[in-house]
Amino acid sequence: MTQRQTEIPPKAFELYDQYAHGHIDRRQFLRGLTGVAVGGYTASGLMSALLPNYALAEQVSFNDPDIVAHYKTFPSPDGHGTGRGYLVLPSELEGTAPVILVIHENRGLNPYIKDVARRLAKEGFIAFAPDALHPVGGYPGNDDKGRSLQASLDRDKLFADLVAAARFARGVDKGNGKLGVVGFCFGGSISNRLAAEHPELIDAAAPYYGSPPALEDVEAIDAPIQVHLGELDERINSQYPAYEEALQKHNVNYEIFIYEGANHGFHNDSTPRYDEEDATLAWTRTLAFFNQHLRTEPIE
Repeated sequence: MTQRQTEIPPKAFELYDQYAHGHIDRRQFLRGLTGVAVGGYTASGLMSALLPNYALAEQVSFNDPDIVAHYKTFPSPDGHGTGRGYLVLPSELEGTAPVILVIHENRGLNPYIKDVARRLAKEGFIAFAPDALHPVGGYPGNDDKGRSLQASLDRDKLFADLVAAARFARGVDKGNGKLGVVGFCFGGSISNRLAAEHPELIDAAAPYYGSPPALEDVEAIDAPIQVHLGELDERINSQYPAYEEALQKHNVNYEIFIYEGANHGFHNDSTPRYDEEDATLAWTRTLAFFNQHLRTEPIE
């Protein structure tokens, strides 16, 4: 656990989780923090500490010479008509590489998720991160508005847009025909759902702290699944015993990692929920998982 985490009361993380997922509004969040502020923190100080600071999340610069990044649009006839995403390739890619679909949280394609796509490209993958908010103008630059915009979208059309993004990603130039998906929170849920509802598209899925798919759809999963959960994330973790039972019942190749002392969102290095040790371990496992299941030629 990082120093930033240990200075913040555990109840404050619970309140942030409720706020981030739309269960309480900003005023209720601040009121709740007033009741738990200790150790020199004020409620407003706690709020400032808990909200994302995206300057902390840039591990790979957008102008890093090892990558090439640009935006691409794609057709989404069953969704909002057209989608848009952030495509990142290794700059010196020879031959082909697996493609990884990167699915954001419940607030659009924010700087942290774009950086995750760049991290994958630095490791020799092609990454495509769609922005579900494209139909309403794209990620607006702050998470509060992004969360509201995403909640306003028709859920069926939103999912159709992400299915269309998976189809587009699977066919990008220099892709090797294999598609993995990694997602965080909402994106973890979508990763599970894509593997269950569109097994023809997904060759490996790595959901981070996202809800399972409908249990009746688990038998269709054909891809290996690698799940990452924070030990303290009771809201999500409570859903996994039944999912794991279904995975076992249908002989799905899966593994579930639970990170001791970690909160929901522990991979997101823009907030104090970030746990560097656990995030690094989870990411190392994710990269090895994708290399194992998606590579069609050895890494040089």
